[in-house]
Amino acid sequence: MVPVELDRLRWIAVVLPVAFILIMETMRLLLVEDDPMIGESVQKGLRQDGFAVDWARDGQAAELALANDVYDLVVLDLGLPRKSGLDVLAGLRERGNSVPVLVLTARDAVADRVKGLDRGADDYVVKPFDLDELAARVRALLRRRSGRAEPLITHGDLVVNPATREASLSGTPLALSAREFALLEALLDRPGAILSRTQLEERIYGWGEEIESNTVEVHIHHLRDKIGRDAIETVRGLGYRLRSRP
Repeated sequence: MVPVELDRLRWIAVVLPVAFILIMETMRLLLVEDDPMIGESVQKGLRQDGFAVDWARDGQAAELALANDVYDLVVLDLGLPRKSGLDVLAGLRERGNSVPVLVLTARDAVADRVKGLDRGADDYVVKPFDLDELAARVRALLRRRSGRAEPLITHGDLVVNPATREASLSGTPLALSAREFALLEALLDRPGAILSRTQLEERIYGWGEEIESNTVEVHIHHLRDKIGRDAIETVRGLGYRLRSRP
């Protein structure tokens, strides 16, 4: 009998229109880990750091999720049921998918770490690991992928620090909720580009999280109150974009 999660992933991979899949973006992570305690802890920790995190519990489920190319980074355990993490990684690179992969390995598995790096992993963390270190390595890989070396994101007089989840405007700290911060970070990733409501929802929600009908609009309204009414433009019928700042 196929697990419910696998059925759901196959539905995502096959039934949803390809055009809908391709517009999802920004800071969506796939966690591949079969240990329920580690998986739950890592998913919770990364979500608290503002990422949308989906969790696959075996190699086959991971491959189905990765078939859609909607993830910005993969956190991949190597010792997986159904299909090994090394095989998942090798298949990913053979298909030409360059998504950053952060490998989780056991302390004594030096050979696996070497194989993982040789097969295309970008970095690794040794178990047991500190969640703060894991999150820092994730942020570093995402910065590298976007071509940004500096840890701070600046947009005129607006400054955002993804590591500390802090933001300031003209030197004055901003009090942002976790989801307001996530939306602002998504808009800053592509200043001037239009992001649809679906794209922004994908930024702040993972599998199984209930999405309220007007969540994005409410958070956009609150962000405008804090960074300026004209800072975020509504493009009717398309979405939102961050205006350029002097």
